[in-house]
Amino acid sequence: RTCEGRNIRYRTCSNVDCPPEAGDFRAQQCSAHNDVKYQGQLYEWLPISNDPDNPCSLKCQARGTALVVELAPKVLDGTRCYTESLDMCISGLCQIVGCDHQLGSAVKEDNCGVCDGDGSTCQLVRGQYKSQLSASKMVDTVVAIPYGSRQVRLVLKGPDHLYLETKTLQGVKSENSLSTTGSFLVENSGIDFQKFPDKEILRISGPLTADFTIKIHYAGAADSSVQFIFYQPIIHRWRETDFFPCSVSCGGGYQLTSAECFDLRSNRVVADQYCHYYPENIKPKPKLQECNLDPCPASDGYKQIMPYDLYHPLPRWESTPWTACSSSCGGGIQSRSVSCVEEDIQGHISPVEEWKCMYTSKMPVVQPCNIFDCPKWLAQEWSPCTVTCGQGLRYRVVLCIDHRGMHTGGCSTKTKPHIKEECVVPTPCYKPKEKLPMEAKLPWYKQAQELEEGTAVSEEPSFIPEAWSACSVTCGVGSQMRLVKCQVLLSFSQSVADLPIEECEGPKPVSQRACYSGPCSGEATEYTPEETQLLYGSLQEFDELYDWEYEGFKECSESCGGGVQEAVVTCLNKQTREVADETLCVSSHRPPQLLKACSLDPCPPR
Repeated sequence: RTCEGRNIRYRTCSNVDCPPEAGDFRAQQCSAHNDVKYQGQLYEWLPISNDPDNPCSLKCQARGTALVVELAPKVLDGTRCYTESLDMCISGLCQIVGCDHQLGSAVKEDNCGVCDGDGSTCQLVRGQYKSQLSASKMVDTVVAIPYGSRQVRLVLKGPDHLYLETKTLQGVKSENSLSTTGSFLVENSGIDFQKFPDKEILRISGPLTADFTIKIHYAGAADSSVQFIFYQPIIHRWRETDFFPCSVSCGGGYQLTSAECFDLRSNRVVADQYCHYYPENIKPKPKLQECNLDPCPASDGYKQIMPYDLYHPLPRWESTPWTACSSSCGGGIQSRSVSCVEEDIQGHISPVEEWKCMYTSKMPVVQPCNIFDCPKWLAQEWSPCTVTCGQGLRYRVVLCIDHRGMHTGGCSTKTKPHIKEECVVPTPCYKPKEKLPMEAKLPWYKQAQELEEGTAVSEEPSFIPEAWSACSVTCGVGSQMRLVKCQVLLSFSQSVADLPIEECEGPKPVSQRACYSGPCSGEATEYTPEETQLLYGSLQEFDELYDWEYEGFKECSESCGGGVQEAVVTCLNKQTREVADETLCVSSHRPPQLLKACSLDPCPPR
């Protein structure tokens, strides 16, 4: 009676994960009542988990019925309070358990699954996929999620369907159609899938035990979109080495550690640049300690390589800058020279024999570079047909997109998809048909050209304009704004950095321009010369593509006795030699009227 506190102390035990085939501990306690009659009848009992009122009571439900019964006031000690928590029931009370499996601990896992971690061993990946219907393609890849990823969530909105492809580290492949709502195992990874008429939701808490590829199967005429988010492990990490051999065999020397880049999937050492790819990776500094301090015998041993003290630094490797990459994308190589140097007390640096630097690994002299994919063409949606009936033309913008999904340059013109094609509107025309498909009016063609123009970020500071804002008016003439930055590509980290404007040379692209949003209600659709000049400047690009040309003569004004013929002037596309809309040719460049005499024979007497 005189002792204070509780007379029982608890601690956790068996702190290893159970194998998947071990089953659920709460389910085992429910099934133990299967051979005990309840109200005169036997039932197969299933566990009721995550009871918010009393998580440590044993509530079970009879299979195939709505009957829920509390079969015991307390579950066995060690039963989890909730399915997604380490907290456990002890004597009928829910006790906090940290990720270190200790009672009363508040330590939690970070987003990477590391107990009491700082989140530096993984990176957040989020993005969006939009389907692009094609008559020849019924399946497309949404995203590849690598082994070890966590907290995966995908939401599909639209008529299409998701399905999974997996590949284990041993190379075994499998598929799952995700045809019904439910929770199930795929390669020992728990999947939670919900299927609705207009959307699908996929959740995987992870870590994934295989590489997962999420694909989409086109099922309807409407487009679908998929939003995804997950934490991807950083599979290349720095690992500290053991101490290198001592610099001397006796008389006192030094030895150091180093760091090597380690691939967690293949369990092997790889080149350092794989670890440099992740900004979160910080290479540990080498450690130094004294060694072999016993004095040397008179006739044995060798003198230390270099006395170490604060005023006499160790010999070290020095390298020249990397050469330019042999390829701008798709994978290339770059090289440098590496030598061992020594610095004396006065700070003078001189080359020495390489064996003096062998206490640490020699830096690589060759490395891969620009391993990202080369830019690819991406075709946007087609514009409306240029006519409301019969045969016309439609246009689309074709952009060059880099590996980050940004508008850039560098795509091959030979593989560029076409930006114009004929279209037919099934509405019958009630007026004579045009001889040729009508060209798009100037503003749309101008917009398509400007969207295709782009400046790629390079290793030299350059002006990079962002996209134009929407027009300030919904009809008539307005203005558009855009931001123009001075940027440079950091080739080592493959990231883009902003610089002061004065760091960029050459003319700065304009940040404001006029725009035309079509005629306002009641206005004529023709462009005045002032509007044309305001909107399109000197129209040099159109002047180069379209021009006036003489196309023969009209009939003679008289059949005899002398008359005149007027030359026919048309606006032609210089590339296709097709007749174009006259608004595409600069009116000030129209050639003068050309006349010639004709029918010079005298008329017969009447």
